[in-house]
Amino acid sequence: MSKVISPSEVAAHTTPETGMYIIIDGGVYDVTRFIDEHPGGAKILKRVAGKDASKQFWKYHNEGVLKKYTPQLKVGEVGERAKI
Repeated sequence: MSKVISPSEVAAHTTPETGMYIIIDGGVYDVTRFIDEHPGGAKILKRVAGKDASKQFWKYHNEGVLKKYTPQLKVGEVGERAKI
């Protein structure tokens, strides 16, 4: 079972010291150790850290990229707040 991570917890992970999390289509990915390997450079990952990066991700990547990196980078799913 995948760990559920709140949007506020993702938002708190924006630096290499705290861990850098991004959201892609509801999945939460820890890109902290990937920033130096990212072909587009570390700058773009730092810019979207702690946020939903789905739009930016799909603009430059296809599903094969997500499948390739999911096993090593995915740490959970973003939890939605209950709607009343």
